[in-house]
Amino acid sequence: MISRNPSRILIPRNSAVMIPSLSKAGKRRRAQMLFVMLVAGIVTVFTGGGQARAEDIIGEVALLQGLDKVTARISTFRAPIDTVVRFGTLEIVARSCHKRPPEEPPESAAFLHIRDVKPGEAPETLFQGWMFASSPALSALEHPVYDVWVVDCLSKGMLVPEISG
Repeated sequence: MISRNPSRILIPRNSAVMIPSLSKAGKRRRAQMLFVMLVAGIVTVFTGGGQARAEDIIGEVALLQGLDKVTARISTFRAPIDTVVRFGTLEIVARSCHKRPPEEPPESAAFLHIRDVKPGEAPETLFQGWMFASSPALSALEHPVYDVWVVDCLSKGMLVPEISG
């Protein structure tokens, strides 16, 4: 039963609906259209939905926290960009630190290079990559004694009192 309104089709209950089959060319065209729609959706998601996006704030200092698993002590410390910072036997160098602007969802990320330097042994690189404040387990340091994670990125204008653990 079809209604007189062409935009509305009434299908009686318990009836089979036949969908016309597509030719090979029709299937290919439909697959191409779905692919274009998928790519457009991915581009939209990663570019902020077509809206203007503010630039990330580049920080001069990465604010980090470290856990000594032996003593169960958490320490908060600053790692200025391209400066070696020590935490236990670890040498940590923050290569870059980015923070989203206030109008964006909060996120801070730092590119860290972490080495274990034990006396009488060659230094061992344990971690090199991005760590994210909102997802510390996404890219984490694996060490039997220490954990290190990013808390924030600080600029010269951001005053945070010196904290020691």
